[in-house]
Amino acid sequence: MSNARNDTSGLLSGPHHETDTHAVANQPAARGDLNLWEGDVALRDHAFGGDGDHIALYGRKMGRAALRETGQEAHHNAPTLRLFDAGGRRLDEVAYHPAYRELMQAGLGAGYAALPWEGADGGHSTHAAMVYVTAQVEPGICCPMTMTYAAIPALRAAPALFDEWVPKLTARLYDPAIKPLAQKAAATMGMALTEKQGGTDLTGSTTQAVREGETYRLRGHKWFCSAPMSDGLITLAQTPGGLTAFLVPRWLEGTRNAVHIQRLKDGLGNRSCGVAEIEFADAIAYPLGDEGEGLRHVQDMIHHTRLDAGAAPAGLMRAALGAAHHWCSHRSIGEAQLIDQPLMQSVLTDLALDWEGALALSLTVARAFDEGSEHGRAFSRLGAALAKYLNTKLCPPLVTEAMECMGGMSFAEESGVPMIYREASSSGVWEGPGNVLCLEIVRTLREVPLAGEVLSDALGAVSGEYRRYDAALRAHMGRFPRLSDEGQARWYADSLATLLTASILIRQAPPAVADAYIATRLTGERGRTTGAISGVDTAAILARLGENA
Repeated sequence: MSNARNDTSGLLSGPHHETDTHAVANQPAARGDLNLWEGDVALRDHAFGGDGDHIALYGRKMGRAALRETGQEAHHNAPTLRLFDAGGRRLDEVAYHPAYRELMQAGLGAGYAALPWEGADGGHSTHAAMVYVTAQVEPGICCPMTMTYAAIPALRAAPALFDEWVPKLTARLYDPAIKPLAQKAAATMGMALTEKQGGTDLTGSTTQAVREGETYRLRGHKWFCSAPMSDGLITLAQTPGGLTAFLVPRWLEGTRNAVHIQRLKDGLGNRSCGVAEIEFADAIAYPLGDEGEGLRHVQDMIHHTRLDAGAAPAGLMRAALGAAHHWCSHRSIGEAQLIDQPLMQSVLTDLALDWEGALALSLTVARAFDEGSEHGRAFSRLGAALAKYLNTKLCPPLVTEAMECMGGMSFAEESGVPMIYREASSSGVWEGPGNVLCLEIVRTLREVPLAGEVLSDALGAVSGEYRRYDAALRAHMGRFPRLSDEGQARWYADSLATLLTASILIRQAPPAVADAYIATRLTGERGRTTGAISGVDTAAILARLGENA
């Protein structure tokens, strides 16, 4: 019988005619080292309140390909929970990947948490620019570093704690050792406020505090505790005098404080730093201020974390837009590159306007933090809420459109874009979701008349320069001769934040950017979808992205 049909020897041993099925063509090369300062002309234009030399040094360091790869490692190697040792003793520890520790040292070592409190001019502005840069590399580490930065104002309510903790919180070092504060070279601070039944309504907190001499014992459950391995946690608990703020050290002399980790959340964003549910099982705590004054002292911390919550989305936008711009600059369709296609230019230009507006707004708010004057404090309170609201609302759709510009490649983890997508989608929740922010904006304007005066001055300072801007401002005032009611608070906040952004761009950005922003954001000359614009200088706006984006 013939074996011809079953004979495969020729396939195995005959001449091998290989076809190269994996030749790589029409794929952008790896971006390599980036300079997140020199390659970002908009950052250089809008960060004039901070230390440009310091931001430049940090931008070069964080933009290195090796450190950006470290960011991906930290994101994809989530922390793990170690509840007990081999003998059954409680540990309540979270183990972090070396990549996370390297990034924490890079940020804290460069003064991310310390700079604003060291006395140099423009400390908050420099810090906000560092938040923007860091968010492009690995946004999860911003959370513990931001809470460490923002804890300083809250600690002022307890001078003895301030003197003990602040030198370690501003030490420009990351010390992950599991030791009490006195034995550490540096420390970090976390925050655990949210409870299951209350959410953003902190007045509904049920955790109880019982006085024991100069300290208290806390018993209760916190639904979200970010960066649970921080050396201290700022929290809220009920006392006989009302809701009170506390500092809970994680480690005590000779023992562990009774902060029991229930689980790590399998969350959408902030994966590298870990988010936990915790129990205070009669944990030792130190009061921050008097009983019943807890919300006021915690708001001091939230006010500063909210600054960062407005700056970080601008960094996420930049990262997504930079990836899309690089892809389109090196990807061809037929004989032309994507970046030369008019329709793609319209899409990228439209995205670039939201990104630069978000950056300009957040850094302008940071300068108000640096002022130290009554006017600056009033504007910073209002401006931080406006920037956080608008920037976090614009960020997720921008990232989604940037992914669409790149096609299927943007869904691959090695592109780095899925990490940005996850963070963008969760950024709106932290430091107050949209409705809370809108009500806060209206409340601030009602309770702090100076905030309204400063805002009016900022909006009116550019009157007469752009006819369409003036018309939009008049339309806003016509619709809202008085403060908005609750039902229209989103419209009101959206309009104010967009007008404020436009006024900043008129003062600080090239005319092509300001003119396009006004035309597409204030006049209705834009469709409902990204890229549905016309009559703007796409070349001038896209040039601000640069190839080293």
